[in-house]
Amino acid sequence: MLQIFAVTFPFFALIAAGYLAARRRILPVDAIPGLNVFVLYFALPCMLYRFGARTPIDKLLDGSVALVWGVGALLVVALTLLVTRRGRIGWNDGAFGALVAAFPNTGFMGVPLLATLLGSQAAAPAIISMIFDMVVTSSLCIALSRLDAAGEAGARHALGQAFRGMVINPLPWSILFGALASALQFNLPGPLDVTVGMLADAASPAALFTIGAVLARSALLSKGRRAPMGEVLPVVAAKLLLHPLLVYGLGRAAIALGLPLGDSALTVIVLVAALPSASNVSMLAERFGADNGRIARIILWTTVAAFVTFPLAVRWLT
Repeated sequence: MLQIFAVTFPFFALIAAGYLAARRRILPVDAIPGLNVFVLYFALPCMLYRFGARTPIDKLLDGSVALVWGVGALLVVALTLLVTRRGRIGWNDGAFGALVAAFPNTGFMGVPLLATLLGSQAAAPAIISMIFDMVVTSSLCIALSRLDAAGEAGARHALGQAFRGMVINPLPWSILFGALASALQFNLPGPLDVTVGMLADAASPAALFTIGAVLARSALLSKGRRAPMGEVLPVVAAKLLLHPLLVYGLGRAAIALGLPLGDSALTVIVLVAALPSASNVSMLAERFGADNGRIARIILWTTVAAFVTFPLAVRWLT
């Protein structure tokens, strides 16, 4: 167990450093969006491209992983909505609560952490889960969030917005180009490969520091609008307990039914499900007018609690 903590501690320590830097105003709040741009548009795409290019193409096209992960994500969305959408929580707040329960911090945290824990072969199942969440889970929840005000027309408009956001998001494109490089056995020219490598090496520490800074910024901006813990803890439990247990149960059922899902791939996606919530859900909630104070608090608590629960999940599965 101490060996697992020795691996996971630096990742959470960098998140804490980013949080404290922003909270203490060492890092100006106005600088955080720029830091996020560096990670999202430069460092992280290079890291994902490199993982994709170095991974056999058949591993990136594993239908069993996509099926198990997808069913698990959709069940988490449905169950979270069923439990939390009551009282003052309508479709908008309920949908983003469901998204924050089903969407782990795979890109910023999961891929580098799991590659460190389990080796580079862990990247492929994690990338598959991330693609599903970016394309399906987030689009579905954004569409559901519009049902309060405008019904089906609003949902269709929101789906269009989600699709446009996906098109301009560099992460799916970096994964696609990496997969093509893997399939064609293409190597970047030397100087360009070194440049991509330098940015890729910067991705993990910069992304983790940015997670903490974004959480601090969300807490500062939502000061005075703290959601009650009764609206926070059920979603935290759904993220850190229900989600990994559902994925594990679905994976075991798939294996029993004869689907070609390997034990190592199942281990990876269960650990992905055990990650804290994705920090970018807070920015989406802010953009679509949801209760960002509640969403930011859920993300913060899943990140704090995962410092303990994630190593326990690793210990359970490995």
